[in-house]
Amino acid sequence: MRWDVRHLTRRARGGPPRVPVAARPPAAGLDTATVHGVLELAVRTGEAMLSLGAAAADVTAAIHRLVAAFGLVGTQVDLTFTSITVSNDLAGTGTSVTVMRVAGSRTADYDRLARVLDLAADLSGRRVPTAEAAVVVDAAHLALDEVLAAPAPYRPAVVTLVLSVMAAGVSVLLGGGAWVALLAGGTTAVIDRTMRALARWGLPPFFLQVVGASVATAVAVLLLVLVPLLPVELATLPPSLVVASGIVVLLAGLSLVGAAEDAIGGFPVTASGRVFEVVLLTLGIVVGIGGVLDVARRLGVRLEVVDEFTGAAPVGVQAVAAAVVAGAWALSSYARPRAAAVAAAAGGTAWLLFTVLRALEVGPGVASAGAALAVGFASESLAPRLRVPALVTATCAIVPLLPGLAIYRGLFLVVDDGSSLLAGAEVLLEAATVGLGLAAGVTLGEILAAPVHRRARSRRHPDRAGRVLTS
Repeated sequence: MRWDVRHLTRRARGGPPRVPVAARPPAAGLDTATVHGVLELAVRTGEAMLSLGAAAADVTAAIHRLVAAFGLVGTQVDLTFTSITVSNDLAGTGTSVTVMRVAGSRTADYDRLARVLDLAADLSGRRVPTAEAAVVVDAAHLALDEVLAAPAPYRPAVVTLVLSVMAAGVSVLLGGGAWVALLAGGTTAVIDRTMRALARWGLPPFFLQVVGASVATAVAVLLLVLVPLLPVELATLPPSLVVASGIVVLLAGLSLVGAAEDAIGGFPVTASGRVFEVVLLTLGIVVGIGGVLDVARRLGVRLEVVDEFTGAAPVGVQAVAAAVVAGAWALSSYARPRAAAVAAAAGGTAWLLFTVLRALEVGPGVASAGAALAVGFASESLAPRLRVPALVTATCAIVPLLPGLAIYRGLFLVVDDGSSLLAGAEVLLEAATVGLGLAAGVTLGEILAAPVHRRARSRRHPDRAGRVLTS
């Protein structure tokens, strides 16, 4: 072998670009009308996923896989917090087809989300012949219409009942007894019905959060007034648990996990919008609690917060309560019983992991992140086998770990006495750390499990390798 200059130069040269940019798409052989139908189907699917709680990266990947099934490679997808734009340049025609849709609302509806994910996976799991493209697109539009128009699996009264059970489970996790659980459940029922009525009047979400937190805190203040007149002690019926249970129910709907996934997945605009939404709605809770506590203090009501609860339940009971909380939140978000059962098992397991880490003297933020990491990894890797989207399992499983009591304690310290302002700020910062740890842990777990997910799907469906719809 001659090691001359030309040979060394050839060996030093690199290969083709690792990331192709500004590439011209190959001809798909479809007419303009069919291309428009494919792009409309893709953007409608993406809009549905985005509105029902999917992350931006999952929405973008689903759109790319769906249009690729019809031969439209090189399609451009631009996704922001509220809009999706999909464009394809028809090679050799000098024509560009662009479709845009706006996701006007966001809601947690895991039943419809799972069905949209299944529909998208079925479409992207095969190569549609050119001659059949128009027929397949029309049939897919009709199937998507049917999924999106399907009635909710549960009535609003059932959802209210489930949320009450969830609040009762949260109170047990925090050390409350039967009477506290009953009161927390009743308070949450009032909060849910009140917020539903105000939502029908068009009240923005920020004010709904303010009203919900105000109702929970008002019930707690009422307890402070009535408990001294009853044959029970304040430690037996601590008002702080009622507030904390209501806060967890209000916090559960915030897209902390979605914001973290969008930021890590390379969607800064969407992540910024979600983070701002989370901060704004959390401030609504802060305003509601702080306002009622301040009014109560000015009226002379003696405010108290119980930091230590002597009636803490055994670890096994806490794990069951955590499972109830996670499963109840899944049902309140219209998940089917199978998905709710999986979420309940994940929630109980997450709480046990969190308890073990805390027993090892790990800080609450790190312990929460560790439990969320395990949940995110298991949810993503087992999603194909369990046939439950990882988003549903992971999001519901971390609900029992949300820092509702820490938020109440921090606000109490801020409002109760000016000298406690710094201590209250430290507690609120700790609560924020726990929330960020949960979001980051779930996201990292799903990222680490993604290769396992793809290999599992590839072994069962060799023809779909590399085209698996992640959830």
